[in-house]
Amino acid sequence: MSTNTPAPSTSKALVWTGRVISALPVLMLVMSGVMKIAKPEMVVKGFAELGFPDSIAQGLGVTELVCTILYVIPQTSVLGAILLTGYLGGATAAHVRLGQPFMPPVIFGVLVWLGLYLRDRRISALIPFRSIQP
Repeated sequence: MSTNTPAPSTSKALVWTGRVISALPVLMLVMSGVMKIAKPEMVVKGFAELGFPDSIAQGLGVTELVCTILYVIPQTSVLGAILLTGYLGGATAAHVRLGQPFMPPVIFGVLVWLGLYLRDRRISALIPFRSIQP
């Protein structure tokens, strides 16, 4: 008995929609990672407001960029999405801890998975949405 079930086919329109949705968090994460590496004054100030030393900014920026690159590469996109979920969860926790708005990292996390769901049939096979039959 074979346990391999074929993944559902994905239309070109859904794949491109997924790519566009995925591009939104990718662009934000690349910009954020580069800013952390460059450490302009606003990044140093932001880290101080969050209670983190600015000495960790560059390491976080490199981590953010590596996770994002893994997400963009089709063969490692699931690993990248998992790592980005953890990264964005940490960002969410840092903002919640101080009572600051925390929805942007949550929204970007949802967009990471929604984009991957639409562009990668392995994810849509793993998380099938079914219609409710009356």
